[in-house]
Amino acid sequence: MITCQLCPRLIEHCRHVASVKRKAYQDCNYWGRPVPDFGTPEVGLLVVGLAPGAHGANRTGRLFTGDRSGDWLYRSMHQNGFSNQSESTSRKDGLDLFDCTITNVCRCAPPGNKPATDEIENCRPFLKETFLLSNPIVVLALGSVAWTATIKMAIELDWIEKPRKRPRFGHGEKVALNNRWLLGSYHPSQQNTFTGRLTRPMLNSVFRKAKRLISAQREKTG
Repeated sequence: MITCQLCPRLIEHCRHVASVKRKAYQDCNYWGRPVPDFGTPEVGLLVVGLAPGAHGANRTGRLFTGDRSGDWLYRSMHQNGFSNQSESTSRKDGLDLFDCTITNVCRCAPPGNKPATDEIENCRPFLKETFLLSNPIVVLALGSVAWTATIKMAIELDWIEKPRKRPRFGHGEKVALNNRWLLGSYHPSQQNTFTGRLTRPMLNSVFRKAKRLISAQREKTG
């Protein structure tokens, strides 16, 4: 996946950002290419984001690492037992995930943090592989793009029958899949966290809900 060349616009952008760099990171060696999943197969929770941050994951080579979105995400994950620490600064910082995998709808950092429709489609085979390998009980979609991509993937994998009207995205929304659940959360981007659209209690509540659903499903199936 990290050698993928299907989206020339994204490849060029990732390399350009890695070459020009942000002033604060002039001494860093940027990753500058598609960013792989973070986690292990067969987990209770799959977190689906939008795309790597230009100076976060595109710099560090690990999802939600080295930017403020990651600061918010991993703090909530740590508080709810899905990671061993709350900070994520580099691939060598000792961070481990517990019963969780993190992925993105788009594996490359897009200009303006907005991947095009065809670029999202080019990444679908990678996303499908992640869904199959992780085989999650709960999928947590961070934002409406991740929500839509997850609904489409759930239909493709027969995790849910194609509904007449697709469930609308919203923070804390819950959709029953076949022996699984889909949860929605606002993305922990600065646009949401700085404006108060997403607060720490709101994000923590979603992870608590995910943990309860995972435990209940495992008790049910033995």
